[in-house]
Amino acid sequence: MLQNRFSFLLVILLLTGVSCINTKKAVYFADVQDKTFTRKGAEVQTPIQPNDILSITISSLNAEASTIFNPSSNNNIRSTTVTGSNSESGGYLVDVDGNIQLPVLGTMKAAGLSKQELKDNITNLILSKKLLIDPTVEIRFLNFEVTVIGEVAHPTVITVPSEKISLLKAIGLAGDMTVYGEKNNVLLIREENGVKETRHIDLTSNDFFNSPYYYLQPNDVVYVVPSRAKIATASRSTQWLPVIFSGLSVVAIIIANVKF
Repeated sequence: MLQNRFSFLLVILLLTGVSCINTKKAVYFADVQDKTFTRKGAEVQTPIQPNDILSITISSLNAEASTIFNPSSNNNIRSTTVTGSNSESGGYLVDVDGNIQLPVLGTMKAAGLSKQELKDNITNLILSKKLLIDPTVEIRFLNFEVTVIGEVAHPTVITVPSEKISLLKAIGLAGDMTVYGEKNNVLLIREENGVKETRHIDLTSNDFFNSPYYYLQPNDVVYVVPSRAKIATASRSTQWLPVIFSGLSVVAIIIANVKF
């Protein structure tokens, strides 16, 4: 009987450190009704920035003539996985001045341009110098990564080979939010042209579907903010755990000395 009372007391003590969670804030899009969300305007392409690594492949009907534009080192692919494994990357590094060095073509400005704009510039330069007939230029980011940290099951750095990932998918790949993550207060940290910006995003709102932050950009950091309940629980646990363990020790001594 005494042991049952002791177990009940232990449960009560543990429950006192747990705060109630607002169920409305614990679900995504709580007030979303059936609706079609259409994209407003053309999709904005991510601008190239210094320190980006680009894979640039130039081809034409004359494969032999195209070879000189494609050194073998440019074909290596860099990858970062959840397990932390990496492979060496090739590609062209955009330097601090925003330039890349291409075989035959020399120095070209890249930073600030979209992939399509850089592709057009390379194509026009090749045609103007009559180096190839009907050249085809393909450009890919080799360093498209996003970081998800905070109240998620598995904080991680995600490599995005498709060069397109939504904020929701990134959170999903990180194992989804814990019950203590604030879905109405997700912090996005983004850097463009040396300028950092932060945005607080509400994942319970209809407005998110038309938000310019629905899709992530390379090197974005997503921080899932812990709820006040989590912070308060951690604080109370730090304060009360020594007291609780001391009390349990006393109770254990009493039980050990009680004669049944």
